[in-house]
Amino acid sequence: MTQTTAAAGTATPRTKRRAGDIWFSGSALFAGSMILATLAAVAVFLIIQSIPAFGADSSTASLLTTNFWDYVWPLLFGTIWAAFLALLMAVPLSLGVALFITHYAPRRLAQGLGYVVDLLAAVPSVVFGLWGILVLAPAVQPAYAWLNKNAGWFPLFAGDVSATGRTIFTAAIVLAVMVVPIITAICREIFLQTPRLHEEAALALGATRWEMIRMAVLPFGRSGIVSASMLGLGRALGETMAVAMVLSATGTVSFRLFTSTNPSTIAANIALTFPEAYDVNINVLIATGLILFIVTFAVNALARFIVSRRKEFSGAN
Repeated sequence: MTQTTAAAGTATPRTKRRAGDIWFSGSALFAGSMILATLAAVAVFLIIQSIPAFGADSSTASLLTTNFWDYVWPLLFGTIWAAFLALLMAVPLSLGVALFITHYAPRRLAQGLGYVVDLLAAVPSVVFGLWGILVLAPAVQPAYAWLNKNAGWFPLFAGDVSATGRTIFTAAIVLAVMVVPIITAICREIFLQTPRLHEEAALALGATRWEMIRMAVLPFGRSGIVSASMLGLGRALGETMAVAMVLSATGTVSFRLFTSTNPSTIAANIALTFPEAYDVNINVLIATGLILFIVTFAVNALARFIVSRRKEFSGAN
């Protein structure tokens, strides 16, 4: 009897759930499920619509000269090549801007510069495309000609220079400007989370400000920098209008940066070709979209994996 009374006394009373809690949890569950359902619906649609394209050839689709894989390979190469060049320029610039905002700039200047970086991410891609074709391309064309003349022995600078400046490298510069705000914003937040005691300990031991950043800030944010770069890469891979407006594409596979024969990207090719596509050609373009979907999904999944695997520094925060 005593044991029963004690057990009853120690039992945790069951709390009654309020109606608001039930509605909120149900709404949150529904919202999360809709994200997964939407992603699955997009994947299923792309796969079903792409099946006819995988076995198509030049007799069934006018876009193809041989088969689908020979058609999509130059587009996939151009997509990855342009995004890689953009990331090569954007990551160092983004790290420099983020470090300047968090550790070098005065407080008021840092706050204003942070607002400018955030606003830059909201500029429509068509505006970047207009800037690239009307301002950037004519401005960099003389620099391309100079590099070709004085460093044409380097394979990337070889070939006949484009007279308009609308090359794969110009498109990569535009993409770099577009992804800089994304990478900068993420790196800025990561650098601000560096444990204050780690920074003060490095300075107390006689380290300069750069040595403190190199020993405390950058190691703490290494995985965050990688994940930010991967997210920027995902944006660069899927960009459409800016590349379609700036790039003068011929559908070839070439590593040369300044010539008029440039590889196209999957997104830009779909935007330019889809309005006139018909029958199996539509399936071919959708199949190229499936390839881009897989690549972009893999890049973002890798970024999330890196974030989840990040090991926290020991010590006080």
